[in-house]
Amino acid sequence: MNLLMISGKGASETAQGKRNAFYNTLEELHKYFNRIDVVTSAKRQAQSEKLFGNVFFHSKVPHVKFDVMTVHEYAPFRNGRLANKILKTEKIPVLFEIMHIPGVPRAGSWREYAAKLLMRYYIKHDTRHATAIRVINQQIGDWLVAAGISPAKIKLIPAMYIDLNIFKPMDLEKKYDLIFVGRRAKNKGIGLFTKAIDKLQITNYKIVDGWAKDASEVAHLINQSRILVMPSYNEGGPRVVLEALACGVPVLATPVGIVPEILPPEWIIDWSVEDIICKAKKILSGDFVFPWINMQQFEKKSAIKYYADAIRTLI
Repeated sequence: MNLLMISGKGASETAQGKRNAFYNTLEELHKYFNRIDVVTSAKRQAQSEKLFGNVFFHSKVPHVKFDVMTVHEYAPFRNGRLANKILKTEKIPVLFEIMHIPGVPRAGSWREYAAKLLMRYYIKHDTRHATAIRVINQQIGDWLVAAGISPAKIKLIPAMYIDLNIFKPMDLEKKYDLIFVGRRAKNKGIGLFTKAIDKLQITNYKIVDGWAKDASEVAHLINQSRILVMPSYNEGGPRVVLEALACGVPVLATPVGIVPEILPPEWIIDWSVEDIICKAKKILSGDFVFPWINMQQFEKKSAIKYYADAIRTLI
């Protein structure tokens, strides 16, 4: 069984050698298909010819017979346009994957607000040939229904899987009271985080540019922290919340993505510096009860098998 994946920046970075979330997915997903061909529309074109023995990267659609196709779609909809072009001649099942709606639940910039309006206007037409549409949290599913997508097409297939052999409690010294893990992009809410640090009168802090070496380094940094703060305006996941919980580290997060489904209300922040400060002080004082969360549902191997099975059942 051959799979064609049309993706974007994450796939291009994997082909460039980065061990990111897309790499982690392929590490397991490749076991369930004879061949996987990945086409990326990102500006940085694929460099790697092959990964894991049966995963191939391309900048154009290869001349290979495919049984099923997945499309990671987002504005400006290049991937969807390519998929619909392929479907004019190749009648194969296709899973459109909507991982993130910019500006939902809040826009971090006018660009995100504009992208949200564009997506609402175009997404129904874009996915007209989809066999199914994958969403990774209920928030996205509800938004798509409101935008005119049939609920019957929408499939909730989680993508927030983690390696519990890496992300786990470690007996490490707590060096940091608060930690932020993510890109320094406006929609990540890093401005709220730095303002909270200033008002908490934390003077010994640093902001590090660049990527952590690997997942193990991220796990160590989280384990050395007392609280992870995730103040994003919108997210598909976010994965880092699950990583911190798996490490036994409390999390303060805005109600984005899967956060309302997994965090207790007292750990959810409302895009307010004062709310971050108030709830951080409470946790730092030790006045909290760590919630019980079944982390096995996010275990990498079983979650990706579920994803692979969902793709295969479309055929």
